[in-house]
Amino acid sequence: MKTFKDAVHNKDFAISAEIFLRPETDAESLRIQTDILKDSVDGILLTDNQFGQLHLSTIAAASILLNNDVDPIVQLTSRNRNRIALLSDLLGAGALGVTSLLLVAGERAPEKLKPRPKPVLDLSAIDLIRTAGTLKTDEKLNRNPDFLIGGVVTPVLPRPNWKAKHFRDKVDAGAQFMQTHICMDVALLGRYLRHLVANKLIRRTSVIGSVAVLGGAEDAVWLRDNRPNVMLPDGIVERLESAADPRAEGIRICAETIREMREIPGLVGVNIMAARDLAAIPETLRAAGLYD
Repeated sequence: MKTFKDAVHNKDFAISAEIFLRPETDAESLRIQTDILKDSVDGILLTDNQFGQLHLSTIAAASILLNNDVDPIVQLTSRNRNRIALLSDLLGAGALGVTSLLLVAGERAPEKLKPRPKPVLDLSAIDLIRTAGTLKTDEKLNRNPDFLIGGVVTPVLPRPNWKAKHFRDKVDAGAQFMQTHICMDVALLGRYLRHLVANKLIRRTSVIGSVAVLGGAEDAVWLRDNRPNVMLPDGIVERLESAADPRAEGIRICAETIREMREIPGLVGVNIMAARDLAAIPETLRAAGLYD
């Protein structure tokens, strides 16, 4: 089975995609979704209760994917768990054979969610990355998991004296890849990567960009309003608003963005999410020249 971990280390451009996890998601719906994606991606990202959305655990979902010969990238958030629960999930992921993790603090649950869940945050994202790294060398374990550990970063326009402390701290804690929040502003992403390369900040880690296939202008507006740190140029919204076929235009926009991203030195892959239609992901990758 091909893995995202192997792709990050060995491919020119690694590809991952997000799957839909919802309250009604079960084993069969997961199998249907993975069948749509598995031939076009190196790994499938299982996001952990994004926007406070309740769904089956990412560890359970990872087990289902592995049983269907699909490599899961398991996201765990410290928002919902204390350190004992997080360690249990990390050990569980290792026992299943999970090879890649994306470890984050987690977004604040939306105000409309009632009753309000209490955030735990016993560990910061950096603490969680460091904790996962310790399992790889813990002599008390019979078998140490060899996780590819990832964190999340937000591209910024770097000033000349910018030290990228948050980036450095995650790498120092053990992050072997850094996935950006959705950023379809290629000029900004290029300047961000140039700074990281010039300051030798990616010698110990790999950087993955993130994009979205948008089904219409309303998808773009919703993402900007509800998903923190998303970067969508205004021109994207204008193109979708004026398009005769917004779905086809969304695929074109995303494919163009990916082709431009592949030319950015230091960027080793892309994570792609679809606002509503998973079948648009293979179509987009095909249009971008990443999937035959």
